[in-house]
Amino acid sequence: MSRRRGSIAGALMAVLLAALSVYLYLKATPYQTEIDHGPSPEANANPYLAAELFLRKQGLKVGHANGLDILPSLDPHQHSLLLLGERYNMTPRQIDQVMNWTRAGGRLLFVAESLWDEKLGHSNDLLLDRVQLHQSLSKDLKDPPPDVGDDPYPQLTKLYLEGEDAPAYAGFDTAFHLEDPKNLALAWANSARATHMMQLNHGLGSIIVVTDADLWKTPTIDRYDNAWLLWYLTADTRVTLIFNTDHDSLLTLLLRYFPQALVALLALIGLSFWHFGVRQGPLLEAAPKARRQLQEHLRASADFLLRRNGQAVLLQALQQDILRRVRRRHPGFEQLGVAEQWLVLARLTGQPTRAISQAMSPRPKQRLSSVEFSRQVAHLQTLRNAL
Repeated sequence: MSRRRGSIAGALMAVLLAALSVYLYLKATPYQTEIDHGPSPEANANPYLAAELFLRKQGLKVGHANGLDILPSLDPHQHSLLLLGERYNMTPRQIDQVMNWTRAGGRLLFVAESLWDEKLGHSNDLLLDRVQLHQSLSKDLKDPPPDVGDDPYPQLTKLYLEGEDAPAYAGFDTAFHLEDPKNLALAWANSARATHMMQLNHGLGSIIVVTDADLWKTPTIDRYDNAWLLWYLTADTRVTLIFNTDHDSLLTLLLRYFPQALVALLALIGLSFWHFGVRQGPLLEAAPKARRQLQEHLRASADFLLRRNGQAVLLQALQQDILRRVRRRHPGFEQLGVAEQWLVLARLTGQPTRAISQAMSPRPKQRLSSVEFSRQVAHLQTLRNAL
């Protein structure tokens, strides 16, 4: 009976599940949606990726690099070099290389990075100073242009082309202004208040200086005529963009991508020091204090004096001690001649005159051998003990 009830309950559950599935199928409405996962890794790493794709779409060959070390491999003929990143670490030698490359026929475009300092007579941008252009803040202009009432876009930079009725509009940052004190520029583009782009010749090539390059980054390149302006400035050339010259150090990259490996390496180094620092073998027992006798102290003191002052000082000290003793036993000894003094010493000590002469004579500066030094000390001690 229980088996039959179990079969009935299972059948009822299957019917209910089937009915629920049919109901959900009839009520469910399919639809499509787009999920924005944000910029791709390539776009995050390259802010000018959209600019590169646009120029390639116009038929130009475009590449990018992270440093000027590729410059010797770039043919300047019909080639545009765009320095769009920070150049604070650019050396004078690199500036010479860039200028020579441009003089040979290249087209150089770079962003002015520093303001002109009137007191110092230069800016912190060596490349901008080399082309003799100055950058300042638009609000600090001494003679700003008058307001143009009929200008519908005073914040946009206008580039007028020959044969065109209307200018091209670009979205440069209007907070900065370029000046040409030497009147070297052949072309320029202005907003209502300031100049934001200048072009001048350099040998067989040309140089284009702009106040900023943000208008060619991915979020803003599709605004106004920003993309067209970039194509116009690089038309009929191969293009190389350099926008990231500040590289992370090896330690920074290791900390960012391999922190666990660094921790393991430090632990391994610590264990290695601990292992090799462990004392091998039994401990040596401390020497008992009772064995330090007077004779050992005297020997140690003599060794110290010998190392510090040399043999001559020790021998001279023994000779002086002998002379002091003989003065006490023979008054007026110091007034005698050398030969007479040796005769007195021979009489008082019972030693031959030859031995006394050899012991009391001044010693040469050269170092004696150990055997000779010991023999000389023994002779002097024999004389001193006899007095």
